[in-house]
Amino acid sequence: MDYSRYEIYDFDNLSAFNMSTGWKERSYKTHWHSYGEILVVGPGKPNKYSIERNIYDLSEGDIVIVWPTKMHGIIDADRAKALVIQFSNNFINSLHDLRRIMNLYRNLHIIKKSAHPELAEKLLAYTDRMKETFFAEDPTNREIQCCMLLMEFMLTLEEYKGELISDIDEEEKLNINADVTKRMVMVTDYIKNNLTSDDLSQAAMAEMAGISRDYFSRIFKNVTGLNYNKWMNTIRLEKACELLSEDGRTLTEVAMLSGFKSIPSFNRVFREEKGMSPGEYRTLFAGNVKQDPDNKI
Repeated sequence: MDYSRYEIYDFDNLSAFNMSTGWKERSYKTHWHSYGEILVVGPGKPNKYSIERNIYDLSEGDIVIVWPTKMHGIIDADRAKALVIQFSNNFINSLHDLRRIMNLYRNLHIIKKSAHPELAEKLLAYTDRMKETFFAEDPTNREIQCCMLLMEFMLTLEEYKGELISDIDEEEKLNINADVTKRMVMVTDYIKNNLTSDDLSQAAMAEMAGISRDYFSRIFKNVTGLNYNKWMNTIRLEKACELLSEDGRTLTEVAMLSGFKSIPSFNRVFREEKGMSPGEYRTLFAGNVKQDPDNKI
């Protein structure tokens, strides 16, 4: 994955939900980000979108679902009347059922009206209501209402699981039972809440889950979408970015509280993933924060 194309704009990281429309440009570079997107395709032709290595030629009313960290772009499409819905990964991860739905459908990207007319009609009804709510003159409780509609959108996907299963990659059809999924979610929640623990190795986490290390390694990517080391770095960096937005902590403290064992490893992983140093990130995204001696990182 090309981390230089990580998208760091167009979304308020303090919000769980965002929406945009009315873009004049017909294309947008290939990129990825930590939040998810739902795109409702606009009228006219062509409407060409790319996700991972695939290119899709779509029609008005088709729905594009881009899960967090998936490479995607707009090759040539009507962006003036297309609708872009953005949702926070933290919001999805806050609810077990939403995590389960995302993990099940993380390789489902396109819902065509021609193939799934009834489902598409229901989903478009929710996106229309999101748009009406988001752009209403009175913004009171707008985010809550939009997130509720987003959950209904996700639950509708679950309702049509039998119809959609043929669109999911073969890897997603592996028979991972509910008990194993629950154990993996328990482990990932433990890691997120204990990043400073002395032992977060795969072996230790497999033992916590009560399964063999080999099996743990095989199914972890299926459940989370990333291999273990990549997922760990993603979670640590999410924590680091959160801490960097707070005044008063040195970068050394941020590194330690995020679970990095050394400053060099923190600096290296952060630069690889974000394309800049932690100090540069703090300066760029956290405003005028008082400098500390560690800001040389």
